Amino acid sequence: MSVQLVYETHSITEDNEAGIATGWLPGRLSEQGRLLAVELGQRRPADGFAAVWSSDLDRAVETAELAYAGSGVPLHVDARLRECDYGALNGRPVGELHRVRLDHVDEPFPGGGQSYRDVVEATAGFVEDLRRDHAGERVLVIAHSANRWALQHLLDGTPLEHLVSAPFEWQPGWEWTLA
Repeated sequence: MSVQLVYETHSITEDNEAGIATGWLPGRLSEQGRLLAVELGQRRPADGFAAVWSSDLDRAVETAELAYAGSGVPLHVDARLRECDYGALNGRPVGELHRVRLDHVDEPFPGGGQSYRDVVEATAGFVEDLRRDHAGERVLVIAHSANRWALQHLLDGTPLEHLVSAPFEWQPGWEWTLA
């Protein structure tokens, strides 16, 4: 049996609005982000999901809680759904990160960070657990750009280098069927 995976990025943060690359820092939703998180729960009603999974970083958890609090759908957090750890670039201007992203597909960010390939590996483990634990179900995942890239790489075969170097284009979620 397959799993229907619906993916959404966390809502807009204060750092997003300020042009900061949050990375592994917790982050906090902005006023607009909180409104959009509530809208997510209306756009994707909880009764369609067996579970909601979220990154353990505050901005993703806050998005999930605002969207689905009191809905009865189980909410789970998983550290494997974290954004890429930018090491010394966590909390730095987005422009600094964008200039070097392609250099860190396989090479970890300096200062104890990860590579984007590390995020793919963590996300792959999460996907395997979804296949095992949610067969025949529909689940929602709320995480970060790097995890979306990992899913597009793993499930669509898109080269990671292409995803990392492409401009960010928001859309109201992505969907995959995990066979």
